[in-house]
Amino acid sequence: MKTLIESFSKIVSKIRGLVYIDEETLKEILKDIQRALLKADVSVEIVYNLTKNIEKKFKESKIPSGVSPKDYLIYIIYNEMINILGGDNPPQVDIPRRPYKLMLVGIEGCGKTTTAAKLAYFYTRKKLKVGLIQTDIHRPGAKDQLKQLADRIGVPFYGDPGHHDPVKIGLEGIENMLKLGVDLIIIDTAGRHKSEQELMDEIKRLYEALKPDEVMLVIDATSGKQAAAQAEAFMKYVPIHSIFITKMDSTARGGGALMSVIKTGAKIKFIGTGEDVEEIEIFNPRRFVSRLLGLGDLETLIEKVKAIEEEEKIVKEIEKEIEEGKLTLLTFKKQLETIMKLGPLSKILELLPMQAFPTQFMKGLSDEQLQATQEKMRKWYAILQSMTKEELLNPDIIDSSRIRRIARGSGTSPKDVKELLQYYNMVKRFITGIKKSRKRLPKSLLKQFDIDISDLEKVGK
Repeated sequence: MKTLIESFSKIVSKIRGLVYIDEETLKEILKDIQRALLKADVSVEIVYNLTKNIEKKFKESKIPSGVSPKDYLIYIIYNEMINILGGDNPPQVDIPRRPYKLMLVGIEGCGKTTTAAKLAYFYTRKKLKVGLIQTDIHRPGAKDQLKQLADRIGVPFYGDPGHHDPVKIGLEGIENMLKLGVDLIIIDTAGRHKSEQELMDEIKRLYEALKPDEVMLVIDATSGKQAAAQAEAFMKYVPIHSIFITKMDSTARGGGALMSVIKTGAKIKFIGTGEDVEEIEIFNPRRFVSRLLGLGDLETLIEKVKAIEEEEKIVKEIEKEIEEGKLTLLTFKKQLETIMKLGPLSKILELLPMQAFPTQFMKGLSDEQLQATQEKMRKWYAILQSMTKEELLNPDIIDSSRIRRIARGSGTSPKDVKELLQYYNMVKRFITGIKKSRKRLPKSLLKQFDIDISDLEKVGK
């Protein structure tokens, strides 16, 4: 996906840099779009239809007054990309009834087992009781893998290695989950078999016996335009109600998989954006295209922040401590925890509009620098975890001997501990300075320049 995003960001930047758009310039832009999509393994037919529609609408539509031709071209590209990805309506992910049975199908290596855990994590965050069942008797370690993931998330699991009949395992698993009062039962199935026909026959038997409310096809983004063929193959044996596309973080062919699958009429519900169970997103065509074109995806970032801010009490405590000028290392630790829950810094920056950053700043942020910052945050968090509560609440007591002990306990160096303390003291001085400046400024002056006093207080946050 990174390559595709980079390609389209360059195309959008190129359009914004144009003085005017004539016939030749338009054709050049359309060729750039074609090259980017074909490189992402989008089918020739889809690429041709998309660029033809863009060209036709740009030439035939009347540009609204107050809108420049280049902005209008970006608008048309944006809308046509959304249309080809299934429209502007995000999928409905709430389960319509309880208990609800969701069966996952897909070929070997597509990431079904991890996907089962991601879905369990997602729905437990929605306050549902979720259970996992493993019916794969062909892949060694399938049961153990899902069991470990279930334990990690804290959800019930069923998988019997003694049985050689996946249908029997599935039926017993469902019975077990119903006794536990589970709201959502997620059933993982095999992807490995001696032949494709045997796999499809087994999937069909499971579907007829377990009677799932929904069948979700799991597709690896690296399959590109072959995703459509996979979807069509499964559709011959069982109804496919929804799609989950995995590995969207690691492939430039993800756009091809998305567009190809949608052409089959199947509805994409979720995408996987990493290996961890937390890295799951509801698929939203509008957000995907915004991110693709470098226009930012602030809504996804806001959702992530909201999910973290379920711990409202902690957030309010942090605000209160800063407001009262009582910033301690414990406050700093809470802030670090909040930031780290958002995920890798590179992914957070991906969600922000490129216009939010000066060009030089964006150029200056290399992958190595982002990784170094992420590593420093982890290191500082380890240091803070090695401190006593007394030290966190009163950093002034941390002397050389305490620094050496903290460094040993966190697996870092005394230099790292001193660097953290220096940073903390700098932030504290900054917040104190802001508060003092606010007190010195007359309220009438603040009002004249339409400055809210509370905004000054928030600067330090």
